[in-house]
Amino acid sequence: MDIALLSMALSQGQLQQQASMSVMKKAMGNAEQQGEALQKLMSTADTKAIQQAAQPHLGGNVDLKL
Repeated sequence: MDIALLSMALSQGQLQQQASMSVMKKAMGNAEQQGEALQKLMSTADTKAIQQAAQPHLGGNVDLKL
């Protein structure tokens, strides 16, 4: 087996692993920030206002039959 080829393949594998770890750490950081923002929103906002923002089309009309 060619030692140079084996060395290049190993280096490429290590580089791919480092890149994957970097992307995963960035995604975890973003998820943590979003979780903190959601937690802050939930603690400061009114539940009815959150529901209205999530589903603005509900509760706007009332159907009556006489």
